[in-house]
Amino acid sequence: MERLKHKIAVVTGAASGMGRGIALKLAHEGACVALLDVQDTTAVRDEILAAGGDAFGLRCDVTQDADMAAAQLAVAERWGRVDILVNNAGILSGRKPWFEHTREDLDRFLQVNFMGYFLITKTFYPLLKKSTAGRVINIASRTYFLANPGQMAYVASKGAVMGMTRVLAKELGEENITVNAVAPGMIATAGTLAHSGEDAFDRVMQNQALKKRGRPEHLASLVAYLASDEAEMITGQMMLCDGGGYLH
Repeated sequence: MERLKHKIAVVTGAASGMGRGIALKLAHEGACVALLDVQDTTAVRDEILAAGGDAFGLRCDVTQDADMAAAQLAVAERWGRVDILVNNAGILSGRKPWFEHTREDLDRFLQVNFMGYFLITKTFYPLLKKSTAGRVINIASRTYFLANPGQMAYVASKGAVMGMTRVLAKELGEENITVNAVAPGMIATAGTLAHSGEDAFDRVMQNQALKKRGRPEHLASLVAYLASDEAEMITGQMMLCDGGGYLH
């Protein structure tokens, strides 16, 4: 299946975890993919090229204006437009009571998990406008609904992403650009495993309607659908991909 053939995609946080899974899926569906990350994306790029796809990687910190401007210029010179922008780069948190959160904690999470999404979208907006059917897909979190104790800074940053998603959907609709957010359940990426053990994953799975452990490719398939022409009338939405762990 090549639903995304000839589409140009930008994926942030593409070196590993969910970002890697999303980048590989979009490339498998036919998209050309720009891989943005503070880490080296060579392995992901080489995997896409070996499968016959088109991709290149760039070091990019979504909190640094110069990095984002350089990434936008590189994509513009190579492909001239962007059809799909996936905002995935972010940081996860451990747990501590709300009153132990500092101003610095909140600022760090908001700068990366919210401002990073906002600024990358703003940076690539001129190239998105050149698409006939632009797509912005924000990786959110179901903690926005669960309000997990001990994750004040993280939940606040992901709540802000939902607000941005809804406003941008309204403002970009006239330009035929859809904006949606997707929220995974607990997925065993390196980032998640740094804060949660196997027992935590098992407890989460037992609370799901589907007793399966979430994998990056599950979320990637949802992203690919929202990026396709099949989803042309879906915008401003928050879609969960958690095996029925949270029903709302």
